Amino acid sequence: MERGLPPPPPIKKRLTPVDMLVFGAVLGLVAFTLYRINGVLVYNWEWSRVLGYVLRYDDETGQFVANLLLHGLATTLRLAVWATILASIVGVVMGFWRTCDNLTLRILSRSYVELIRNLPPLVFIFIFFFFISSQVFPALGVDDIDPNHPLVDNPVFRLLFGDPRLLSNFLAGMLCLALFEGAYITEIVRAGIQSIARGQWEAGRGIGLSRFNVLRDVILPQALRKILPPLAGQFITLIKNSAIVSLISIQELAFMATEVAATTTKVFETWILVGGIYFVICYSFALLFGALERRALKNRR
Repeated sequence: MERGLPPPPPIKKRLTPVDMLVFGAVLGLVAFTLYRINGVLVYNWEWSRVLGYVLRYDDETGQFVANLLLHGLATTLRLAVWATILASIVGVVMGFWRTCDNLTLRILSRSYVELIRNLPPLVFIFIFFFFISSQVFPALGVDDIDPNHPLVDNPVFRLLFGDPRLLSNFLAGMLCLALFEGAYITEIVRAGIQSIARGQWEAGRGIGLSRFNVLRDVILPQALRKILPPLAGQFITLIKNSAIVSLISIQELAFMATEVAATTTKVFETWILVGGIYFVICYSFALLFGALERRALKNRR
């Protein structure tokens, strides 16, 4: 293909008889499963009792306002955003250390990655929360922050970090998720840096750039294009993994769902609804990241 010409249009895919047969079999299996569930499971479905915990009508304002499940969803998104930012910083630093010439830094970063990747998430979160954050946060004065202080009791702070009275719990959950996901981002960054040809390093050093300047100006801009898609996938994974911090009483979506299920005794409706919320959020981000990736590829052409 000559330079300057637009890329050829993608080939349109058509459904074949085999595809139709497979889709029909899947739909038949789903219908049979629903039929068996309806016949075997004797259960009185009451979706209205659960949906009331998504939105509720406020008699004072005369409007619908967010209820427990939406508050939990907001906390989940806050955790995911802040934990991803912190995990990315940790991952970039540790990923660079994994590829540097300093033996001490390589040992530290390798130890961090292997420790996190070979511990179950539940064990790591309990160790961090009960043995580390319970000692570190009081020493830093986090527990002594006045929730009524104007710097924390304002709409901007609540939007970014939630209820000031639960700041310590929020920070503990955020750090747990960030450190856990940071180990996987470290390997993504390491692979991205090592995918750049060694000649790029040598060329940068040959024109007088320091190793840091070569990394910042030459290597990372090229590696960034390769690591963005897996980083987007890690963000979606982190949204799903955030449910595990409900075990340390972080009031995110899974924690609120547990409270709603216990209050209403409608376990099936609650968890089906929450599963649908997780699916919509994660799939929406997947579509968004896919569109951004296609746009980046188109601009690169």
